[in-house]
Amino acid sequence: MEQSRSPFNALPPVVVALAVVIGGLEVMFQLATAGFLGGQGGVGWRLAALQDYAVLDSVWEWMLANRSFPLQQMARFVTYPLIHSGFVHAAFVVVFILAIGKMVAEVFSSLAFLAIFWVSAVFGAFAFVLFLNSPYPLLGGYPGVYGLIGAFSFLRWVSLAQTGQNQASAFGLIGMLLGIQLVFAVLQGNYGHVVADLSGFAAGFLLSFVVSPGGWHRLLVRLRRR
Repeated sequence: MEQSRSPFNALPPVVVALAVVIGGLEVMFQLATAGFLGGQGGVGWRLAALQDYAVLDSVWEWMLANRSFPLQQMARFVTYPLIHSGFVHAAFVVVFILAIGKMVAEVFSSLAFLAIFWVSAVFGAFAFVLFLNSPYPLLGGYPGVYGLIGAFSFLRWVSLAQTGQNQASAFGLIGMLLGIQLVFAVLQGNYGHVVADLSGFAAGFLLSFVVSPGGWHRLLVRLRRR
């Protein structure tokens, strides 16, 4: 009798690894908050991580004012996708990584997958500090996830072009998600994540022209046709 296979067997290892890192950190924070890790000091681990690793507009303004960009502070643009505000926040990011990441990583290389996630996160963070003056911190993996959605939209866009269908439908998912986000942004008065996520999506979509299989050649061919 054939044994049932784990659902993780169908997922590319790089997708599982990223989800495990983000999920594992959130479990650690949950255990610390509950008092099972770090003793009394564990309760403040999440807040300390937010202060040290989230993107803060006040820190960016300080760096600009002093014309000093220490590596420890610039690292925030890379580390913030790993820190989340709570279990639900992290859980949704993990679910999106497993769902969208699977479809992207099955076509892209592992290195390209990670590049899209983190480059999109960095672009989202820079958009956050350059275009806004937000009192809220930027944290969580959504800008990177939106970069993966950008890569998925690119795959759909290419596929629709090959079959002669309307390529605009490739952007249906991002349109729906951003519409939902805008509603919450209006209600909460916080547009930071909308700007960061949309910038992450744009970065992921554009980067796919370069890092997708045959992407650079495809881009050159399209440019020569113009």
